[in-house]
Amino acid sequence: MMDIATVETVSTQVLISALVLFMGFIVYDLAKKSKAGKLGTMILFGALCLGVLGFLIKIVIYEVII
Repeated sequence: MMDIATVETVSTQVLISALVLFMGFIVYDLAKKSKAGKLGTMILFGALCLGVLGFLIKIVIYEVII
């Protein structure tokens, strides 16, 4: 049986991954419906990637400090 900390860690990782995939679908749909073109789509996905990168950097910094 897993303890509560392990359940929280695994569920957080799974749910954050699902959220990022869903946001990727939303960005794709937004770019498609607005006819953003290749450059606009790249900019939209770039902004999404920067947000995800910021989240990952926060995790790494947290693990290094503690």
